Amino acid sequence: MLRTDYHTHTPLCHHAQGEPEAFVERALQLGLHSYGIADHAPMPPENEPFDDWRMLCSDLQDYYQWINRAKTAAADSNLIILSGLECDWLPGLLPWIKHLRTLHPWDYLIGSVHYLPGNGSVDDSLYADKCLTGSVEEDWSLYWKTVTEMIQSGQFDIVGHIDIVKIWGRVPAGDVTPYYEQALQALQDSKMAVEINTAGYHKRCAEQYPAEPLLRELIARRIPIVINSDAHAPEHLSRGWEQGLALLQHICPNRLVQFKHFTRSGTALQAYGSL
Repeated sequence: MLRTDYHTHTPLCHHAQGEPEAFVERALQLGLHSYGIADHAPMPPENEPFDDWRMLCSDLQDYYQWINRAKTAAADSNLIILSGLECDWLPGLLPWIKHLRTLHPWDYLIGSVHYLPGNGSVDDSLYADKCLTGSVEEDWSLYWKTVTEMIQSGQFDIVGHIDIVKIWGRVPAGDVTPYYEQALQALQDSKMAVEINTAGYHKRCAEQYPAEPLLRELIARRIPIVINSDAHAPEHLSRGWEQGLALLQHICPNRLVQFKHFTRSGTALQAYGSL
């Protein structure tokens, strides 16, 4: 199968480091087929500054230049450079996300939930004072409701770190399947892929997103998979890819897994491969 990484960041988000040439050099060392750049999208100008871990609208021109530098660095190789955004899903942002789509010929958009309406930040690694405020059951219910709405919007190509609500080890007791059943159904009705986000191996939850039972459900429902690192530095690029692949091989040694590969097109052409 092709080794790809579609979820990577740039210093423009204020919590990543490295120049595009260094990312390209690392991608070539690893033999990546494609390196996708998908930094945190800006919020609407009237909401800026929203937080301090994303681009501002005024940074978008620099972001395009960063992507172009990566393409120039890879010009003499077979490495494909793809451009995207990781967009936050919050109530009322649908018109803004539709606007973001028009600003550049993006190859794909990642949809992620980092904030819950009224309950604070899901991933509070940078903002301990803004962490989730509800009970674990309340937060999980609200989180998966928000993820389902994001999927149903039809604006995204990949779900980012689908169960990041568990990042600090807060998981309801018992069977958690009912929390995400509606999200699974929404995914079956969509054309979205779900990433195995290997950054989870390096968080307190100490496992990939999604957890293995959820990943089994995704595979059983023939929902396409991509393996992404969520890299914030060149040395993080494709980190954990082998571990993610080994997990898939363990789950389904004799079963077809659908991988979604994106092509340099501006419309995210779909090409499926198997394990």
